[in-house]
Amino acid sequence: MKRYEGLFILNTVGKEEGVTELIEKVRAEINAAGGKVETVQKMDKRPFSRVADKKHSSGFYMNVIFEALPAAIAPMRAKLALNADVFRVSFTLAPAPVPEKK
Repeated sequence: MKRYEGLFILNTVGKEEGVTELIEKVRAEINAAGGKVETVQKMDKRPFSRVADKKHSSGFYMNVIFEALPAAIAPMRAKLALNADVFRVSFTLAPAPVPEKK
C-alpha cells in the first residue's frame, strides 16, 4: 500500500450545514476502495479564483491523508467524479511521516 494525499473540493451549494456528512461520504468511499484514512484536514469554504460555472463560485476544501493500493486510485477517482457532492479531486503521493524526536 502507498500513502496518498487527496485534495477534495466539495460542492456545498445548499448544504452548508451538512459538511460533516459529505466528509463522512468521502471517508466511506476511501474505505470502500480498500484504503485506510489517516487524517482529515478541513480547510473551510474558499472562493474560486477562476469561476468556470456561475453555480459554483466557491467550494469546501478538505485534505485527506490515506493509504491505498495504487490500483484503487483510478476507480476511486472515477466513482467520485460521478458524485454530485464532490466538485474536484486531486491525488498525489504523500511523503512518509516524519518520526518524532525524543
